Amino acid sequence: MVSRVSTAAVTVDEVVVGEIGPGLLSLVGATHGDDTGTARALARKIHELRIFPGPDGEVSAADLGLPVLVVSQFTLYADTRKGRRPSWQDAAPGEVAEPLVDEVCAELRRRGCTVATGVFGARMRVSSVNEGPMTLLLEVGEPHSRPS
Repeated sequence: MVSRVSTAAVTVDEVVVGEIGPGLLSLVGATHGDDTGTARALARKIHELRIFPGPDGEVSAADLGLPVLVVSQFTLYADTRKGRRPSWQDAAPGEVAEPLVDEVCAELRRRGCTVATGVFGARMRVSSVNEGPMTLLLEVGEPHSRPS
């Protein structure tokens, strides 16, 4: 999930651990079929997504040199189709998801992007001012599926 923001921050234990001004807030979840290739493709899509107004049309964070705040968010894969209690079975376990979220950040940095982050697995408070509003669900690779 990516949002165009004028400001965003993530706080852990009352300490701001990641903060940006104008740029993108990206909530990143991982599922069972994801791998480093998926993480790199997602980073490229985040960085090159043309959702900012430019003089000759829409431009990307890459075009404008804007930062990205990446926050791990396993709850993006909640299954809420049955009952009132979400199931987390589609979310990759932490030991699989954490290196993938790290790879998204690493690939963004390799592309020259300034990246701020939350803290994987921590109880975080995320704040943002959405511009537009503009929030999009980004998917790369195959649709997510449950493990056999």
